[in-house]
Parts: sequence; structure tokens; C-alpha cells
Amino acid sequence: MNIENEVFEVVKSTLENLYNQEISDNQIQINKTRKDFEGELTLVVFPLLKIAKKKPEEVATEIGDALIALPNSIIENYNVVKGFLNLTINQQVWLDKFSSWVNTEQFGYAQTPTGKTLMVEYSSPNTNKPLHLGHLRNNFLGYSVAEILKANGNEVIKTQIINDRGIHICKSMVAWQKFGNGETPLSSGMKGDHLIGKYYVAFDKTYKKEIEELVARGMNKAEAEKSTTILAEAQEMLQKWEAEDKEVRELWKRMNGWVYDGFSSTYELMGIDFDALYYESDTYLVGKQVVLEGLEKGIFYQKEDGSVWCDLSDMKMDDKLLLRADGTSVYMTQDIGTALLRYKDYLNLSGLIYTVGNEQNHHFKVLFAILKKLGYAWADGCYHLSYGMVDLPSGKMKSREGTVVDADDLMQELIDKAKEATLERGHLGGMSEEEKQKLYKTIGLGGLKYFILKVDPKKRMLFNPAESIELTGNTAPFIQYTYARTQSILRSSENVDYTNVPTHIDIEPIEKEIVQLIGEFPATIKEAGENYSPAVLANYAYELAKTYNSFYQSISIFKEENGDKKRFRIALTYLTGNVLKNAVKLLGIDVPERM
Repeated sequence: MNIENEVFEVVKSTLENLYNQEISDNQIQINKTRKDFEGELTLVVFPLLKIAKKKPEEVATEIGDALIALPNSIIENYNVVKGFLNLTINQQVWLDKFSSWVNTEQFGYAQTPTGKTLMVEYSSPNTNKPLHLGHLRNNFLGYSVAEILKANGNEVIKTQIINDRGIHICKSMVAWQKFGNGETPLSSGMKGDHLIGKYYVAFDKTYKKEIEELVARGMNKAEAEKSTTILAEAQEMLQKWEAEDKEVRELWKRMNGWVYDGFSSTYELMGIDFDALYYESDTYLVGKQVVLEGLEKGIFYQKEDGSVWCDLSDMKMDDKLLLRADGTSVYMTQDIGTALLRYKDYLNLSGLIYTVGNEQNHHFKVLFAILKKLGYAWADGCYHLSYGMVDLPSGKMKSREGTVVDADDLMQELIDKAKEATLERGHLGGMSEEEKQKLYKTIGLGGLKYFILKVDPKKRMLFNPAESIELTGNTAPFIQYTYARTQSILRSSENVDYTNVPTHIDIEPIEKEIVQLIGEFPATIKEAGENYSPAVLANYAYELAKTYNSFYQSISIFKEENGDKKRFRIALTYLTGNVLKNAVKLLGIDVPERM
């Protein structure tokens, strides 16, 4: 049981004895004490005034007195601020707890499984272009949430839906046929996803040029957009693909294979992985069948033109198209099929979390509503993890095509910036070239991930590449440097047994503050999981690193003459480093032993 729970139970029994009546849990509100007041936990007195029938200050005082009067009380002091009772926990309680934490394997992580299996979807790219800046937030967020849910005791399956069919794919294929001259990743020296993206851009340029020519001949723009030769070729290719034309399908498989190879190396650099892959070319067929069955059962309706729709008026939403008049599917059809396949593949699935940008908020409201109309009880376990867009300061970076910021380019730029900053600082003596390269990557990618993940997912954010790798402030390099500092101290303390923590000593206020922060780690992991928010963990790690650095600057470890205090400070250093390492690991961030 953690300290907060212990205090809750003690307060509850004390209140029941004091007022001689049963007290419900929701009448007891205990929060972390504000930093500008003395104490660690605060009891809100106002819900108890009807029971006590006294003024707030009087009620708080008599409760505080009763708590201190308990035999072997865990409360050693209190102070009253209006209707708030600030409680100071006995130092001995903190030290006893700390001693047990030092010897707890994976301290902070859930010690017992929840029995739940959750699936987290992220990435989900189109196979006609490389991953970009938006995909970075998506991937880092989805991966981190999956790891946090695991740390909370859940079984987690990481997945993605690969959008490998449709007109956008055919556009790249047509352009490659027209302009590629048989070019391959091998012959060009380009990553496969970049090569295909090159031809998607080539299609767009040709398409726009044709529109200009048609408009110049007197055609209006709307008609010109539908009348270009190259678009007609792409539409014809899509029809052939859906008809399973052998040549088209072979080209599609070949070009998609190039893209998958490119994605694979990008994911490896990102440090993310997947347990299960789904492809739109498979799932749209399942969705189509489900929609037709829904039409037969009267769940959906058909218009005169043959298109199939879902009536959502009872949920105060517009009706949703599910099959076009020509029988072809839409994105919603595919998503219905994907969800159904996942719940068939994993019968014990307790929930499905979709990591998708907030521009798709309405889409997922509609999807979940349709799944409920189809009678799938598991639809209540579906959740849209919505996040805001990422912006860059203007002029900071340009992409390969000049339109979006390429993920590979951005990651490499951060690694290069980390190298430049690290070389300026020095401290690399004795490192091999391989160790140096690993360090640059650890700092650069750590800075990138942390800068993105420290922001609440729901918020739109501005990403500043240079700021992300600074060694001061709320950044990954600051936390990484703090961790490296703890490891340096431990290397100098090899002969000290810090697992046997002395508990009958007086500790300094800053030391107690660190112990308290470490004690919040399990609750922080839990909160991050409940809110699907890595930002909770990121900012916790920064607070712990910042507090430890204040301790390091103000209190000596090795010059301390009291052997027990010295051993305690080394144990404090050990557990701080351990918690920092595990906290950022849940964000997908590595920490260096030296920096």
C-alpha cells in the first residue's frame, strides 16, 4: 500500500471514531499539498462540516489533533489554512518506505496483471510517400501509451493499419510507369518510401500542369480537374486493381515492397515496433461484407442511386455513406472491417485505442456509433486517442519536396545537432567512435521524442529542433545528463551496499522531497495510463531530475562523515537514477551511462 492510501485509511478511521458515524469514501478528499504550504498531503475539510457542525478551521484543528494523538501515528505535524488541513508525514514512514522501494524490482510498475488485453493502433501510413513530422508525434505517442499501459499491468498489442490501396497508390504507380524508366531503390540509391514519394510528387506536378493547359484552352477549373489524362489513367489503374488485374497487382506488390523496406528502417531509427499488422487491401473487403449484411438486416438503408448509408439522426449526426453507388467502399467501410478483424483475431480484447490526429475526431465518433448500431458490445471499449498538429518555426527546416517535413530528415538533423553540441562540450575522452555515435543518437532522438511527448497530446504544439537538445531546462538531455551523473556517483561507490538502507537517521528537507517524489512514481504511471498521456510521465521525470540536481549542488555525498547518511545518499542516488531511467524508457527514450 502506498503512503497516500495509508493516510486515507488512517484519516477515515479517525473521522469515524471522532464523529461516531460511518464516513463514505467520497467525503474524504485528500490532495497533494501545494508547494507554497508546509506538508505533503492536504485533507479538504468542507465535505465534513455538516457532520462536525463547526467552523472549517475548528474542524481541521480537531482532526489534526486526533491524527497526531494516534499511537505510532504516521502524521507528525499539521497546519490549517482555512478549510484545508495540511498534513506532514512522519519522517520514519518515508524512510521505511524508501528502504522497501530500493529493493523492489521494477519499482513503480504494476506488480499484478489487470487481466486486460488492450490494442493500441498508431502510425498507419499511406504507401505512397515517406513518413513525415505528423507521423513522428503519432508514432511516439502511440508507442509510449502502449508501453505505459503495459507498465500498468495490461497485456498490450501494438498494431497499425497500412493504407495500401486506393487512388493515391495508383497515382504513384502511374507516374513511375510514365517517368521512372525502371528506376528502383537499388539503382537510385534512395530509400524505397522516398522513391515512391518522388513519383507521387511527379504525378501531382503533371496533373496540375494538365489542368493549367485545359483552363488555358477555355475549360473551367472544376471540369479541368476531372478531365486530365493522367488522372484518368490512375482511375483506370484503380479499376484494374479492384478487378485483380495480374500486371497491375504485381506492380502494386513490387512498389509497396519498396515502401515497406523504407518504413522498416525509419521505424528502426525511431525505436518503435509492432506486434500485428493489418492492410487496407484486406480489411475493406471485410467491411464491405459487414455493410451488405447490415443492409439486409435493415440496420443501413439504400438510396435510389444504389449507395448505402447509415442513419445517425438518433445520435444527432448526419447520415454516413458506407458504399458508393458503384459499390466501392469508403474509409469508414475499411475501418469497420479492420475493427471487426481485430476483435476476431483477439477474442479477449478489452479495448482498442486509435492514435489518430484531431482532424479525425468526427470520423471516430461516427465509427464507434456505427459499430454500436451493428450490435458489437465491444464498441464501448474503442477509444480515439486524439492529438494536435505539430508546427515548426518558419525557416527552420525544409523537406525534400518542400511541402512536408520528412521524418528521416528531421531525425537525422537532430542527431547531427546533438553531435555538434556534444563535441562543443567535450567530455568524450575514452569513448570509442561507436560509443560516440550511439551517444549522439541517444541525445538527438531523446530530445526529439521528449519535446513532443512532454506536451499534452490534445494540444497543438510548436516543435523547435534546436531547443529540444539543450542541456538545460525541461528537455531530455537535461534528464539524460542527470541520469549519467547518478551513474558516475555509483561507479565511485562500488564498495558501498546501498541496498541495505539505514532508516534511523535524520534527513535534510531536500532529501525528503526527493523521497516523496520517488514515492509518487507508481501513481504517476497509473495517471499517465488512465489519461493516455505520456506528458504526465515526462514532466514528472523533469521534476525529479531538477530536484535531484538541487540536492547534488547543495549537499555533499562523499564528504559526509556519517557513514549511514552517506549510504542513504548513495541509495537515494541509485533509486533516483533507476526511476529516471524507467520513466523515460516508457517514453521510448534511452539514457547514456556517460555524457
